Amino acid sequence: MPRFSASRNQMVEGEAISLLSSAARTVTGQSAAVNSEAFDDVLLELDVTVASGTTPTLNVTIETRKAAGAWRSIGTFTQKTGVSADRQSFSGTDEEIRANYAIAGATPSFTFSIAGYSK
Repeated sequence: MPRFSASRNQMVEGEAISLLSSAARTVTGQSAAVNSEAFDDVLLELDVTVASGTTPTLNVTIETRKAAGAWRSIGTFTQKTGVSADRQSFSGTDEEIRANYAIAGATPSFTFSIAGYSK
């Protein structure tokens, strides 16, 4: 649902969300938790700008939880093996969201970011 942004002095679709800024990553990990209490859905883009190694794979799952509760998956991006961009909607957020990513292959490295907007 559109809302008024005082900083932009106009109606906007949602709040900007950044789960991971662009950086080279070589091991499995996760983003910091981001507060998602004000919305139910997010539109996120996984932007892979560099991929290297022998048969590298990147799997990204978006997770949510209630305060201090267990994380649960609300969806995944299609597995990445090279440079690509993928935009996807995720529904059913609780109080926090994060990205959980798994990197595999022989000496794999991915430079990627995950950002988008609440809906």
